[in-house]
Amino acid sequence: MMKLKSKRFCRGSFRFGNGGNGVKGGEKGCGNNNNNNNNNNISEIKWELRPGGMLVQRRETSGSSVGEGMITIRVSLVSQCHDVSIEATSTFGELKMILSLITSLEPREQRLLFKGKERGDDEYLHMVGVKDKDKVLLLEDPAIKEMKKLHRLAGTQQIGTPYCTISV
Repeated sequence: MMKLKSKRFCRGSFRFGNGGNGVKGGEKGCGNNNNNNNNNNISEIKWELRPGGMLVQRRETSGSSVGEGMITIRVSLVSQCHDVSIEATSTFGELKMILSLITSLEPREQRLLFKGKERGDDEYLHMVGVKDKDKVLLLEDPAIKEMKKLHRLAGTQQIGTPYCTISV
C-alpha cells in the first residue's frame, strides 16, 4: 500500500536548489516557514463564486474586463430610446425593474429581446453576451395589452340596468 503526501498549493515564488535564505533544496517558498524573508513574497489566493455556481480563482486585473463594472445599454421601446447604466453582472429581471421606473410599465408587462431572443428574468447580462453600448428591445406583453384594452372598453360601455330592461 502506498501513502501519498498532500501537496500545499500556494501563490508566490518557488525556490529550488540550494538558494539563499536558508531554504533547503527542493522546498517551495510558501507555507508556515519561520523565515521572515520568505513571507514577503507570499500572497493569499482569493476565490469567487461565479453565477453558474463554479468556484474559480479571482482575477486581479486593473482594467475593466467582461463581466465587471458598469455598462450602458440602449433600450428601444417603439419610438422611444433610453440609455440605461447597469452592472454587467445584473440579470434581465433587475434591468426590468429599472425600466419600470423609466417607462411606467410593470416588470411583468415587459418583454426584453436581445439578439432576437426573448430573455428570462433570471438570465445574467454578461452570460448572454450583453456588452457596453449594446441594444436591447423592449416590448409590451401582447396578452396584458389586450387585457388593458378590454378593461378600458368595459369601463366606457354602460351595462343596462335590470329596471330599464323590464320596463321596456
